[in-house]
Amino acid sequence: MKQRKNNLYMPLALTLFLLFSISTIESSEQKPLTIAESSNFTATSRYADVIGFIRELQQLNSMIRVETLCISPEGREVPLLILGNPVPSSPLDLKYDKRAVVYIQANIHAGEVEGKEAALMVARDIILKEKPPYIDKLVILIAPIFNADGNEKISTSNRRNQVGPEKGVGVRYNGQNLDLNRDGMKLESPEVQGLVRNVLMRWDPVLLVDCHTTNGSFHKEPVTYVWPLNPNGDVSIIHYMREKMMPSINKNLREKYNTFSVPYGNFMDFRNPEKGWRPSGPQPRYITNYIGLRNRLAILNENYSYADYKTRVLGCYNFLLSILDYCRINKDEILQLIKKADQKTIQKGLNPSEADSFALTYDLQPLKEPVKILGWEMEITPREGGRPWVKKTDKEKTYTVPYFCDFIPKKSIRLPYAYFIPLAEPKIVKKLLQHGITVEKLTEPITLEVESFKLKEIKSAERLYQGHHMNSVTGEYALEKREFPRGTLIIRTAQPLGNVAAYLLEPESDDGLVVWNFFDRYLVPQWRREPQTCPVYKLLVPVNLVKETVR
Repeated sequence: MKQRKNNLYMPLALTLFLLFSISTIESSEQKPLTIAESSNFTATSRYADVIGFIRELQQLNSMIRVETLCISPEGREVPLLILGNPVPSSPLDLKYDKRAVVYIQANIHAGEVEGKEAALMVARDIILKEKPPYIDKLVILIAPIFNADGNEKISTSNRRNQVGPEKGVGVRYNGQNLDLNRDGMKLESPEVQGLVRNVLMRWDPVLLVDCHTTNGSFHKEPVTYVWPLNPNGDVSIIHYMREKMMPSINKNLREKYNTFSVPYGNFMDFRNPEKGWRPSGPQPRYITNYIGLRNRLAILNENYSYADYKTRVLGCYNFLLSILDYCRINKDEILQLIKKADQKTIQKGLNPSEADSFALTYDLQPLKEPVKILGWEMEITPREGGRPWVKKTDKEKTYTVPYFCDFIPKKSIRLPYAYFIPLAEPKIVKKLLQHGITVEKLTEPITLEVESFKLKEIKSAERLYQGHHMNSVTGEYALEKREFPRGTLIIRTAQPLGNVAAYLLEPESDDGLVVWNFFDRYLVPQWRREPQTCPVYKLLVPVNLVKETVR
């Protein structure tokens, strides 16, 4: 009797098992897979794959909408995903909405593909959940294939020193042969122009995450990261990120997602690793530093190329989730932080004192706390006329070293009330407006005491960099009375982007318009023998001006 009873239960159990199996198969079939996943992590997505994946998501869920970030140099529409519950039809929908906007950008260097695959997976796994996480408190923007043109040049000969994917990756540069992560100030690519116009100025995200892959020093951690480094932005953002936000994200990444990370950098001396660890420079040509200069938060994510491809993708995926975890919980704190940063920037420009300054050069100092790097002992082979060959051994070693990432102002110049440019030069106006800077012009002439910069020397680099022979200048500042005609451009520093304006217009700035050749015809002696004066003048104190806004 007992045996018969058990036999009666068997069909029911089998039926339930089959129903569960069918349900699982259907669920699996409904879940689109990235090319990384479907190829068992041997390949990466092409442009058509990314567009197809996005369309599948749109067919499955209404909490995703797509805009065009830009048209690439080779004519491809670069997609911008907007995720929300509800998904906003435009930024105007957020006027009375308490959600914060977070922007994730991947594939800026199209040989560095982990972020592209991970960002698509994150979008899918958010909106297809029964109770979608994050998007009740956040609106998430994702540009998964920022460098669409570089992505299509996939070859197995690209980035051969990284571990996979075996079917190849794209190239670093875009369709103009430009490195997009060096375009933060000159804005010469449609991709970075689109980022500023259609993301930063349109949606004003509180945070940008820029996904890369690094192939520097050997270590075990698959994820590395760093925050904005330039001290000419609001330094409270730098302090908040390095002392609170990133340690919390790192801890959550390790404990919740079982993924290890370390601040981004390289050994300063491979022969003596204990000397220190440091990231790249603070110049705002690098996108995350540029975002910091705009008083917004930014994270440079560098996934470790010597880890296998699957580990890199999943590490990046977990890192993005850990970032979203933090932003959802701390949304109000972040919104208040950037609001105060904008207010301080405006207030400083209303009546700048001698203490209000712009840093021209920096001292690099270590943080108080060292970093711990899980690595190996290394073999160093000298190489004549070049950097030594570095090879890791099988012997593991943990390095505890100072982290040199605190850029302290060394030489500074007084910040003015406004910059005056008495030139009929449309490209200068266009460049300032592309950044979102408020530009005005005189409608009546005026004579003012201003500070001028007379050049002693201008040097142009012999080697081209991003299509430019970059300039460096030396000179002297002097006060003079000068008449400015009707139409003279006025750029006041009392605006949220006052720090960006100063960086572009200060003659000695290390990443401004003088450096990038925008003023060359006015600086290089052609018609006179004596040194030229930079055509950007500084009004140090407030003055009533008859002016109008340039649109």
